[in-house]
Amino acid sequence: GDSKNDPPKTAETFTAQVIVLNHPGEIKAGYAPVLDCHTAHIACKFNELAEKIDRRSGKVLEKDPPHVKSGDAAIVVMTPSKPMCVEAFAEYPPLGRFAVRDMKQTVAVGVIKSVNKKAEAAKATKSAQKVAKKK
Repeated sequence: GDSKNDPPKTAETFTAQVIVLNHPGEIKAGYAPVLDCHTAHIACKFNELAEKIDRRSGKVLEKDPPHVKSGDAAIVVMTPSKPMCVEAFAEYPPLGRFAVRDMKQTVAVGVIKSVNKKAEAAKATKSAQKVAKKK
């Protein structure tokens, strides 16, 4: 994000549009592959498959599908296993793209639609803490 107006915050969950390229089985809620997003390689859990969509038009084909497989596109709610900073693709394209890796290959790609950021108290820098102590 923009350090002054929109500083980076940890994502609690994020919603992404995922296209499954080549996965041998079915992907269900609970699947936890590694996501490669910018320089981060972090395991993220597919919390909820919100809807299966048409790859080209983006029209909803099925709400709450039980699974998705190769060739499918879906809107998925994901939770990172460790603190991770990601942004919506529309606002910051480089931070909003990712690859889903499993079995030493890319099984899916995606773009982040929205991020539910963790509300956290701003951390004071060391220099700000020193100034506060002097007062």
